[in-house]
Amino acid sequence: MPSKDALRELQLRLANRLQAARERPREAGWLAVECAQLGLLLPLAQAGEIHAARQVAPVPHAKPWMVGVANLRGQLNAVVDLSQFLHLRDMATQAAPRSGAQLVMLNPSLRVNAAILVDRLAGLRDSEQLERLPASDEPRPGFAGPSWRDPQGRVWQELDLAALAQDPQFLDVAA
Repeated sequence: MPSKDALRELQLRLANRLQAARERPREAGWLAVECAQLGLLLPLAQAGEIHAARQVAPVPHAKPWMVGVANLRGQLNAVVDLSQFLHLRDMATQAAPRSGAQLVMLNPSLRVNAAILVDRLAGLRDSEQLERLPASDEPRPGFAGPSWRDPQGRVWQELDLAALAQDPQFLDVAA
């Protein structure tokens, strides 16, 4: 199964680069992910381990974006479908797991046992690779950081995972 091997190899490369990036001092560093084709930047200092999105046990009476819990390294973590939480994807499309979906745990220092479900990993980014865009006047949630543009012209939205982990809507999972 070449696709499984390729996915494992990608996960291993990203994990090694993530560890190396954490050990190197940088101005800013992010894990780039995609949710419903939107590019998101997750701060490396706030992101935790990456796991394949499998064996998520559903939780009754939870909001639709709270897809369940997963046992990750012996610890139960709430799993939030980030694209649904951000209203990027219709709640009805959640039923089947998406191909290539990954779980990104929140860093244990945030003291929230949670992982976010993302559609795809897109590698690592740093501020040297990106141009910060001027702030917009649009209302944005408190966990939305600045927007950035890469050399190919793609816009990336930074998310503050620490602020997300304390957001009242994120913490209110009961239906």
